[in-house]
Order: sequence, then structure tokens, then C-alpha cells
Amino acid sequence: MLLATLLTMNVYAQVVFESGYFIDNSGQKVECLIRNVDWSDNPTEFQYKLSEGSEINTATIESVKEFGVDGFSKYIRSEVKIDRSSDKINHLSHERNPIFKEEELFLRVLVEGKANLYFYEHENLSRFFFSIEDTEIEQLVFKRYRSQGNKIGNNQLFRQQLWSHLQCPEFTMDKVEKTNYTRRDLVKYFVDFNECHDQLFVNYTEQGAKTIFNLSIRPGLNYSSLIIGNPGAPFPSVRRVIDFGNKMGYRLGIEAELILPFHRNKWGITMEPTFHHFNSEKETPIDKVKVNYTSIEIPIGVRHYFFLNENSKIFINGSFLIDIRFNSVVDFDPELELPLRPPINFGFGLGYKYFDRYGLEFRYHTKREVMSDHITWVSEYRTYSIIFGYTIL
Repeated sequence: MLLATLLTMNVYAQVVFESGYFIDNSGQKVECLIRNVDWSDNPTEFQYKLSEGSEINTATIESVKEFGVDGFSKYIRSEVKIDRSSDKINHLSHERNPIFKEEELFLRVLVEGKANLYFYEHENLSRFFFSIEDTEIEQLVFKRYRSQGNKIGNNQLFRQQLWSHLQCPEFTMDKVEKTNYTRRDLVKYFVDFNECHDQLFVNYTEQGAKTIFNLSIRPGLNYSSLIIGNPGAPFPSVRRVIDFGNKMGYRLGIEAELILPFHRNKWGITMEPTFHHFNSEKETPIDKVKVNYTSIEIPIGVRHYFFLNENSKIFINGSFLIDIRFNSVVDFDPELELPLRPPINFGFGLGYKYFDRYGLEFRYHTKREVMSDHITWVSEYRTYSIIFGYTIL
């Protein structure tokens, strides 16, 4: 049920329309709102609205020559020759040269100026293209293949293409040789080329999602329970199960969150050192038993956001939890004291954030065996948390 709810929220959350434009086959430019899904694969169509309250329309590659989301991305339609040879080890071609096929594609513009760099991605296929001013768009060639003796060879023709077509007095062959077939390296090369020729250019990779750092204070309440038992005791008369019941306690955390610069800042990495305390006692026919469990928990995890609108978002996260305890013991008054040594366990949370500042989260931690050092004793410690958040940075 929870999974179905999250999937439903995800579908709804993706419908984020942002200001943009498209140019149709007649050359008319239409200002509109485009559904920005931060396409991981180059699209063949997109959804748009002419105004906030208007109906949703679909534009396809057959009817649109160019479209863009303001401050985020730009795509152009082009008839290009593309090599779709597999890069997977088990499917490498024995042909060294690219096998081109002419296709009509939306290419993502990475750098636009005197020299233009474009990108195409579909599933595991990544290809870069280029053009100089008004020349035809051409693929930069990099191809892995199986050579004689079943060895893997690399056709790195793209370096020769760079050397032949993107010359600058300051460029050396060493610069070309150090340029890899990656977005980062090729964008830098094309930016350097345009700067070398003192040309105006746009680097679209500097737009859109960026790495974001958040620091939040996270107080909350823990609802915890602990049951211990000693089924391994040598004498039946001292075997027992002690249930300390459910206790409400407080927690105080400081969370550092790094929002990653892709998929529209929907993924983050978190670390949250948290003070945690559980204290209880139980009278038994044999003795009085007290537990004092105090520690600094350090959950390290991954978070995913689902945007509801401009100001609201829901998130889910998973983490593994390192527990640093302080004087944590089960005290059997008066003769026995057993230290607690909890192992690493896991936590899963569902939360809501408003205006990127106020947050609320429900978190569940998997059960902990906190008496693992004691052969005759077993235990089960469980925690549910309600966490309030306030982002200060």
C-alpha cells in the first residue's frame, strides 16, 4: 500500500511545468510552460501548456525543430549519422570503424558558440556531436571493439577530429591526448576553443541543477521498546524474559545534506549525528533491573524527493546507522551489570518539507540486538521516531 502511494505521488510530482519555448516547423517560436523531467534519455516528445491554467499538449520531434526550458536545457532536432555500436563487454563489435545510420534526433546542446557541442543518450548509449558555426553536425567518434586475439581495442577518432577541426594556437597535441570522451572533458575543450577565438558562447552545463548543501536542526521524539531474555542460562530457575515496555524519549540531531546535481536535485546524501536516550526499569521476582541506553547515533543515508509544487515536497530515505554508546548498561541490582553494544542497523523514513526550511519525518529503525556480546542473553530493541526539522543553512 505504501509503495503504491509513493508511486502515485511520484507520477504526480513529476508534473512540474517551467517557462520555456519551442520552435515549430514553420519557424514560429512559441513561449510556453514545458514539463521539465530532466530527461535522462534524449526525448522524442515533450508536454507543454500555453498558460498555467490551460490544457496539457504534446509536441513531437516531427513537429518541433527546437525547444528549451529557460535556464535549464536546450534541444535541437537534427538529421545525423549515429553509430549505435554497443559498449557492453559481451556485445562488442569486431568492427573497428563506426557503423553509421542516419536518424532524426533531438540533441541536447551542451556548448553553443563558434564551436557547438551536443549530446545524445539512450539507455546505455552515449554519443557526442559537434559542429563549427553553420557546418553539418557530425558525431565525435569513440568506439570500443574486439580486436584480434579477443582483446578490447579503442577507436579514439574523436581526438583526431578535435585536432583537425578545433584548432587554436594555444592548443597542443598533449591537450588533445588528455581529453577523454566524457561530458566534463569535452565541454572544457569546447569552452576553451570558443574563449581562444574570443567568441561569445553559452555553456548550458552550468545551468540547471546544482550541488546544494543543507544544514538542519532536527529535534524529535523516539518511541522505543526493549525486551531481553536469557534462554541460554544453565539453570531453568534463572531463565526469564524482561519486557521494559514502550517508552517515549527525546532525540536531538544535526543533519548535513548534500543535494546532488542531477535529476533536478531529487537525490541527496545525508549524515545526521543524533543524541539518543532510553531509560527504564522493571521489578522481577528475582531483582530490580534497570536499563540505561545513551548514545550518539550517526545515520548515513540516501534521500529521494518527490516535488508536489514549488514550495512543497515529500521525501523517502534509507540509511545505515552507526551507534556510539556512552555508559550504556543493563543493571541487575545488586550483583550484575551487562554493557550494551549495539551493532549497525538500518533506518527508513518518510517525510515532508515546506519552503525548503520546515520538515517533518516519520522514521522506522530495524530491530537491534543490543546484547550481542553476552552468549546467554538475547534482546530486541525497536525505535520509531517523529522528527521535526528546521534548515538553518
